Amino acid sequence: MIKQVLIGIVCGAVVLTVGILIGHYGITKSSSSAPSWVKDVAKDVDESFIEKFLSDVDTIQIQENLRELTKVPHMATTAGDEQTVQYMLKRWQDPDTGLDQAWREEYMVYLSFPDPKNPNKVTVVDPKNKVLHTAREKEKNYISDQNDPEVVQPYAAYSPGGNPKGKLVYANQGKPSDYQLLNDTLDLRGTIAITRYGGAGRAAKAINAAPYGVIGVLVYTDPLDINDGLMSDINETYPHSWYLPPSGVERGSFKTDYGDMLTPYLAAKEDTYRIPIKNITGIPPIPIQPIGFEDAYTLICALGGEPAPDTWRGAFNCTYNFGGPGFKDDSVFKSSDVKLEIFNYGEMKNSSNVMGVIKGSVEPDRYVIYGNHRDSWVHGAIDPSSGTAVMLELTRVLGKRVKEGSWRPRRSIIFGSWGAEEFGLIGSAEYTEQYFAKLSERAVAYINVDIAVFANATLRASGMPSLQNVIFKAAKQVNTPGLDSTSLYDNWIRYANKTSQAHGLIPKMGYLTGAGSDYAAFVHYLGIPSMDISYTYDRTKTSARIYPAYHTAYDTFDYASKFIDPGFVSHQAVARTAGNVLIRLADSLVLPLNCSDYAETLGDYLNTALEQYQQQLQDKNISMEPLKRAVDSFRKAAADLDQEIHRSDLANETPLKVRSINDQLMLLDRAFLDPLAFPDKYAFRHVIWASSSEGKPTFPGLADAFANAESSGESSAWDNVHYHLSVLSQAIEGAAHTLTNVI
Repeated sequence: MIKQVLIGIVCGAVVLTVGILIGHYGITKSSSSAPSWVKDVAKDVDESFIEKFLSDVDTIQIQENLRELTKVPHMATTAGDEQTVQYMLKRWQDPDTGLDQAWREEYMVYLSFPDPKNPNKVTVVDPKNKVLHTAREKEKNYISDQNDPEVVQPYAAYSPGGNPKGKLVYANQGKPSDYQLLNDTLDLRGTIAITRYGGAGRAAKAINAAPYGVIGVLVYTDPLDINDGLMSDINETYPHSWYLPPSGVERGSFKTDYGDMLTPYLAAKEDTYRIPIKNITGIPPIPIQPIGFEDAYTLICALGGEPAPDTWRGAFNCTYNFGGPGFKDDSVFKSSDVKLEIFNYGEMKNSSNVMGVIKGSVEPDRYVIYGNHRDSWVHGAIDPSSGTAVMLELTRVLGKRVKEGSWRPRRSIIFGSWGAEEFGLIGSAEYTEQYFAKLSERAVAYINVDIAVFANATLRASGMPSLQNVIFKAAKQVNTPGLDSTSLYDNWIRYANKTSQAHGLIPKMGYLTGAGSDYAAFVHYLGIPSMDISYTYDRTKTSARIYPAYHTAYDTFDYASKFIDPGFVSHQAVARTAGNVLIRLADSLVLPLNCSDYAETLGDYLNTALEQYQQQLQDKNISMEPLKRAVDSFRKAAADLDQEIHRSDLANETPLKVRSINDQLMLLDRAFLDPLAFPDKYAFRHVIWASSSEGKPTFPGLADAFANAESSGESSAWDNVHYHLSVLSQAIEGAAHTLTNVI
């Protein structure tokens, strides 16, 4: 019995000892090897990977991308456009350098075309209807590209057809003030107006004219505005330089709203409800047609009447007259009319976005979006193929790393090659409408690189202030082409700078206040932090409002490689900068968005508003104190969040805390959206960045409302100023509250 008890005690002791040892070593082992996901969740951006990326971006690859993209004209929905769709898919589905997935998104959209069987005509006809002058219908050939049968005749997309005939008048830029001054001098009823590009939107030149009885409009590019006054193709313009030849004509979309016009706020799928075509707004009510400055010279220099103001003068070596209306009595066109024969037609067409994705490893439900449109008016070497060539080089370099298994971003990266942008940002707008809910909840940022290179002097960037810091950081890591010891950042300061209270002298970034490219829907409709990056020219050396071959048949590979960026080093610089920003947004543990930079911009806007409006508003018993308090609240909340980020060891915090902070940063701009703030501006909901007709560096709704009240003097207009002050104050106050954790 005693023996059995002793054996039992010994066995128990052995079992207890073994259990203790197993427990000890088991606990030690488990505590020393956390689950594999813990390391991934805490991982931050890899600076060495960025260095490898920068070295991998290749000028020859970008050059060959551009050569391939510009082989044929590729206007939206044409056979050439389909060729580029297939090329993008081939590249993004490549087994060695492609993306995880690539596909096409189809939309049925309403576009406008000239009739190839009945070309649009502009003629001068005498009282017996004899043709005295015919404007050139096609641009002059200098290289074989201009002779391609798919080069579309210059036309104004969405201009109605018609055959107006009347006396010619000169209306400067077609602004409301221009027509008002002209109408004070002449009877405009039944006239044809000739206007130059700039000052007012394309469609506005005709929309502004119609109320005065003008029945047709011509538009041209004045050499003063694009060519620094140069006009001769014998030795001054392309093919001798980057300047626009006399026959060059800027095509364009003549509409005021972006997206498909028949499906407002709805994705233009085949079975989507469409409004009647007669209900479309924001397009020319009268025919309008663009012409080259060689024909504009012939017409304007023959005009009679009183001389126009000096501010209306362009580069022609003649007096810019208002018109009699009509031509001078001693002109060969005496008593003649100008006749427009416009045969444009609208058509529903299938347009494609090409989409690609690299799936995120840790936060696949957070999207960094990078995009550019694919379609062009003709060959489109600069607009948009310079940007597409850069995007394809980014996806080649990053796709190769993904395919070989050496890299995968923390967040998902979505690439968009948008269709039908030239017809009014259609592909990107339809995408945001189709995926409104998903993008509103999950999109971190949008990077737009459309025209990657306007010229080769300096980097240029526009975007939300919260993105300033990450753009600057990327620019500091890239050398300026031709100046290897100078960063893009330092070179940028030389060309455009400002003094920041927080940072001192910094490059001057622009703001995305209009709808100039595919960032529009992401900024104004969805409130997603967005940027637009390019390389541009030295504005002290040229007054060109844009690169001279813009939207013409001369925007070719030959033009780009000889006059815009020989060697493609500026393309490379943009690719390195935009790619660096992309990687940081996709890979950083904490999103590289800075609310204090946003607060500084709001403070600058406030100071301008107080200087411009406070005294008169006080006289109307309208207080700006709520706006002051809102900006102060935002400034404090931004500073507090910045401090929390800087003092926290977020790599060792719970992932939920990092996610919470990132959501606050990501969703900040959504807090500035108000769908009722701008009822007259389609799809503009962002109260800070909406477009403004006043052009002042301050809050757009307030600026426009104040200008309207001041000009009208009506009490209801001052009520509208008060309303916009309240909208603005509450939006900023609301945004401040999103930066704090508890209500």
